[in-house]
Amino acid sequence: MILRHAFIPLDNIRLAHLCGSLDEHLRNIESAFDVSISRRNESFRIEGAKADAERAVALLQTLYDRARKPISAEAFQLALVEALADVPRARRRAAAPGAERAEDADGEEVVLRTRRADLAGRTPNQHLYLNNIRTHDITFGIGPAGTGKTFLAVACAVDALERSAVQRIILTRPAVEAGERLGFLPGDLAQKVDPYLRPLYDALYDLMGFERVGKAFEKGNIEIAPLAFMRGRTLNHAFVILDEAQNTTREQMKMFLTRIGFGSKCVVTGDVSQIDLPKGTDSGLIDAERVLRRVNGIAMTRFTAADVVRHPLVARIVEAYDAAPAERS
Repeated sequence: MILRHAFIPLDNIRLAHLCGSLDEHLRNIESAFDVSISRRNESFRIEGAKADAERAVALLQTLYDRARKPISAEAFQLALVEALADVPRARRRAAAPGAERAEDADGEEVVLRTRRADLAGRTPNQHLYLNNIRTHDITFGIGPAGTGKTFLAVACAVDALERSAVQRIILTRPAVEAGERLGFLPGDLAQKVDPYLRPLYDALYDLMGFERVGKAFEKGNIEIAPLAFMRGRTLNHAFVILDEAQNTTREQMKMFLTRIGFGSKCVVTGDVSQIDLPKGTDSGLIDAERVLRRVNGIAMTRFTAADVVRHPLVARIVEAYDAAPAERS
């Protein structure tokens, strides 16, 4: 099918921003939607399957509306991810049951109260993840890097704190990374574990701002600690996030999940393709997914390379590694 679309009134500056350097944006849209795009001044010709061509036209119009200034690589990639995920609801249900946009009881899309006004799910699985966090006491987010597992979980925690749905946020990670051992790192215990928790700090600073995060730490509204510090505690009225859970053992995972108290929510995130545990040690995340998948009140969200919202090369790297074992067998 061939669609024709003209951007009127003509604005050459917007057109230049829309197309990108050497038509880079157009070539990326062609590749993403499997269409062919040609243009003459403000008139565009899009050829491909009807649904794909229509979605490509819609994305071009969206980008043109935003093209008063150059479109950054990040903004373009996010718009592309959203466009690729914007399939009709019936098709979305068939592809991933329950993968709807996160909505409240009135059917309105949930808006998270953070410093990022534009924060929302970008893909069907991200919308499902947000909805699972909203409706379940314990939610697992499992998938490759760049899919927003940790960032969206921290955003939900910040939102819950802003709405006074919880009294504090507790963020934790196992202090196991790429074969390093804490005893070989310089400094006291706090300095040893700080590098492992840095991604959580970064997410908080982005969502709340540096000053508000500092005040929240002073008041005890936010706590960040290595997983070992969770033993023996009962966490009431808290939003608890366990990040990098693929590096927990079975015993650590059971210990953590049984810390959850009244009025609390828990989100567990991890990437089972990046396990840094000693050889022969089973991952607590893989074990928990198997053992808890049918437990009422626990939701499992599986992300794929299609949910990656970082540089487009990240998705291709994830796909290549996923395909490698099959090629070797």
